[in-house]
Amino acid sequence: MTPAVKPVPGGDQNDQSESLNQTLKRLLFYLTRYRFRLALAIIFMIGFSVTMGILPALMGYATNIIAGHGSLQDLKQVLIYFIIDGVALWICGHLAQRLLSKISQQALYTLRTDLFNHMQALSLSFFDRQPIGELMSRVSNDTDVIDQFFSNGIQQVLQSVTTIIVLTIVMLWINPVLTLLVYLAVLGMLAISSTIARISGPAFERMQELLGELNGYAEERLAGQKVTIAYNQQNGTTVGFSKLSGIVARTGGRAQFVALTSMPAATIMSNLQMILLLIIGGAMVMEGHIQLGELVAFLGLSSSISSPLSQIFSVYSQIISAAAGAARVFRILDEQPVVADLPVAKPMPPVDGDVKFDAVDFAYIPGRTVLKNNTFRALPGQVFGLCGPTGAGKSTIINILTRYYDIQSGSITIDGVRIDEVGQDSLRIQIAQVLQEPFLFSGTILENLRYARGDATDEECIAAAKQAGAYEFIMAQPEGFDTFLNDGGSNLSQGQRQMLTIARAMVSQPRLLILDEATSNVDTRTEKLIQSGLLSLQQGKTSFIIAHRLSTIRKSDCILVINQGEIVERGTHDDLMGAQGFYYNLYMSQFRGKLSSITGVA
Repeated sequence: MTPAVKPVPGGDQNDQSESLNQTLKRLLFYLTRYRFRLALAIIFMIGFSVTMGILPALMGYATNIIAGHGSLQDLKQVLIYFIIDGVALWICGHLAQRLLSKISQQALYTLRTDLFNHMQALSLSFFDRQPIGELMSRVSNDTDVIDQFFSNGIQQVLQSVTTIIVLTIVMLWINPVLTLLVYLAVLGMLAISSTIARISGPAFERMQELLGELNGYAEERLAGQKVTIAYNQQNGTTVGFSKLSGIVARTGGRAQFVALTSMPAATIMSNLQMILLLIIGGAMVMEGHIQLGELVAFLGLSSSISSPLSQIFSVYSQIISAAAGAARVFRILDEQPVVADLPVAKPMPPVDGDVKFDAVDFAYIPGRTVLKNNTFRALPGQVFGLCGPTGAGKSTIINILTRYYDIQSGSITIDGVRIDEVGQDSLRIQIAQVLQEPFLFSGTILENLRYARGDATDEECIAAAKQAGAYEFIMAQPEGFDTFLNDGGSNLSQGQRQMLTIARAMVSQPRLLILDEATSNVDTRTEKLIQSGLLSLQQGKTSFIIAHRLSTIRKSDCILVINQGEIVERGTHDDLMGAQGFYYNLYMSQFRGKLSSITGVA
């Protein structure tokens, strides 16, 4: 299966140029936050540029002395000035670079932190439509190219711009006519850079987008490596990756080729500038309009101004690439949470567990209703079972109860308080969830248990592990509760991971409990152990159990039977079996399937 590649986005070049400028301004804002240190760095840069401009002037002065306009003592004096100027040049350059380096790293830290923190604040719907690999590309690839710009490019650009301004002032002071000659070449360089920007800018942005797709493809395939091997799709996966990687390489090659043409162009214009100065300046010396030293000084100054221009061109591709990466980062920073607290939202009071759905309608995509007119009430301490075919809307009911998504109409209240009128955090902190796929973080077992409540003591975590039936297998690990778990808890069995998630839920001391097919992926023996822990967790709490195995919800106070987003039946197990309706058919189909697997008779 080869990856699909999105078409290259079009657009007007003026719009793209304006967008590029806006992105760079926004990116540079992260540097201008540190105004005092940046101003100090610029002062040292000006000092560096002034001392660099003095060197050609001293060369011109020395030339005039050698040409017969001075003495040996004057030459010695010039040598002293050279030494003093060289020391000042090194000090100013070192201090400017050191300050800018610190500012750049601080700016990058702020940008990365803003990006990650903002992603944490976004609603679940954002992650539903963004592949994890693509998001990882934003956090890694895109911030890496910005890092290169901040760490190297911005220093070279600022120093070069400062040098050009200072040296231009010095040249105008010495001879305006020769300065005009120098800037004929400079204007040629600017025209070339403008053309290159219009062509290479979109190419670099496309390359960053393709890198995100490549990263997403690799992340998905590596995560599903077991399936790849099981279906013998290694070759297909390799071909798909190679195809996408080749597209990235070709796009990057085109972008780099266009951007790198700036260096040869800068060299040609620099040489042209030097030729013009030698011919016209030489004629002016021969006619007595200027002294030879003046021309020598100008040749040195023009060379000094060509060098920073060349540096700007040399980092041009870096600037365009950083702008492309920044544009992708800013698109995430501009995302707004779909589920947001009201300005007057109050904290959710401690919950007793009286949950009420009143005529609730919900759609993930407007116009495609998933839940229709759902109405029910769960009293404190009751256990509600949710069952129905795959895709009926069971998990969706849980998603809107925890307010991962906002409903279209109706109301959801807990203890008479509308959940859309309280802070999301204060609501969710009182709800514990045990999901079908247990997820653990890399770290110790104790750290994973404490993840539910940061201020939980070691004793509380150990007590929760005992209550969940996890204590014995934890103590059998090499370092007990300090045993380090790999990413996802891969060094534990499925059942052990699930028992830890139950213990983690206990540590959170929840008021409401949600069990989303918590035992569907484990064997019967492990299920009994987990069920024991779940019963302990459910005590005194309003609980919602999503069940595929209907045997797990037989003892529920009420079972909601959901089909195509509607509650089609409700009642106890005995009531529903007696009605011989939708639930009865579901239960009997499972029972017959289990019986046939034992007897061998279909």
